[in-house]
Amino acid sequence: MQNTTGELHRALMDLVGIINRPKPDEILLQKAGVSLDRALFPLLVRVDLYGPLGVVELADLVGRDHSTVSRQIARLEELDLIARRPGRADKRVREAVTTKAGREMVETIGAARNRLFNEVLAEWSMTERRDLTRLLRKLVDSANQALLAAEDESK
Repeated sequence: MQNTTGELHRALMDLVGIINRPKPDEILLQKAGVSLDRALFPLLVRVDLYGPLGVVELADLVGRDHSTVSRQIARLEELDLIARRPGRADKRVREAVTTKAGREMVETIGAARNRLFNEVLAEWSMTERRDLTRLLRKLVDSANQALLAAEDESK
């Protein structure tokens, strides 16, 4: 079990390393034909996926300081890709939502991401692709449950 866990950890660290490099983001934006600061597009995509989101919640999702995310959200708002509105649960919180232009850009980026994944997974069977998706979802859900449990214990 320990060896498998070590191999899993190494594979995840390798994957995170690839994801965190600037080059994959640059390639994705180039393939999408989108001109956007590469620091902004992960915020735009997450707001579209999980929004409406407040700055603190979004900062937690992307692992950035909330003051940095606040400035980046303001920039996305200037570009008319994000709109901010009073929070549904707490009117003092301003939540970010994608605009029509923001959703269109996210769709364009998503289509390019799908093309890139299809290239990367070209040698994989449909069963392998489904298994990967299912197992990654299971891993993420289990990790989130463990994190929530640890947070509850620390209170």
